[in-house]
Amino acid sequence: MQVKNYPGVALIAVLTGVFLFGCQLQQEKPTSAQIETVGMKAMQQADASAERKLMSWSAQQMPVAQRELALLYQTRPDQRADALKLFEQAARGGDVDAAFQLGEMLRVGVVGVKAAPAAAAPWYAMAAGQRHAKAALVLGMLYKNGDGVARDDAQAAHWLNAASELGNPHAMFLLSNIYQEGRGVAQDTARARHLLEEAAEHEYPPAIQELAMTVQLGDALSPKDERRAGYLLKEAAEHRHNNWNRF
Repeated sequence: MQVKNYPGVALIAVLTGVFLFGCQLQQEKPTSAQIETVGMKAMQQADASAERKLMSWSAQQMPVAQRELALLYQTRPDQRADALKLFEQAARGGDVDAAFQLGEMLRVGVVGVKAAPAAAAPWYAMAAGQRHAKAALVLGMLYKNGDGVARDDAQAAHWLNAASELGNPHAMFLLSNIYQEGRGVAQDTARARHLLEEAAEHEYPPAIQELAMTVQLGDALSPKDERRAGYLLKEAAEHRHNNWNRF
């Protein structure tokens, strides 16, 4: 039997396929981990089908997908404005990492996006309030330096303490200096030394080096210790060398 080709049949078939594909995506309800895996595929392999999935999920107001698509667009100078919008949508949808990334784009500025530290601060605060260590660190540094916000030593100490409690060694190091000098907090040399030791334990090179200089000279908290100082200086040099070799 001969099959006749009726006008419009092919178009209906195509539209039906698109509709079914869209329904399938809606029914899948991907997990955050699955979305991030697709995001990595789109980023690392330039996989067009993975990018289309991210676009479809983003259109369905999935914050993780919006963030992953924004990260992809962030690598393309002509799409960085779109990345900014997607990060904001994701952040408003509750994605903490998106709020941090939006803060980073606004603070630093990139081609197509002017630096705006003042606009970045609220997004860092949003992420920091949800226990994002790096956001708390940067927010503390903004207040410490008066970058985009009024300088506020107490706020700097507050957010650096939050980042420190979340295990960020850079924050521990900065907070150590704050307690040593008594800026925004009551001066507490014992607390300062504890934080310095903790940052060094986390293998943060500047902390290791400063601790080495401290024990080399000795202070009210510990006697002079040339042997430990030498060990710490060697360790600091090794960590700096390893960090440079990562890039």
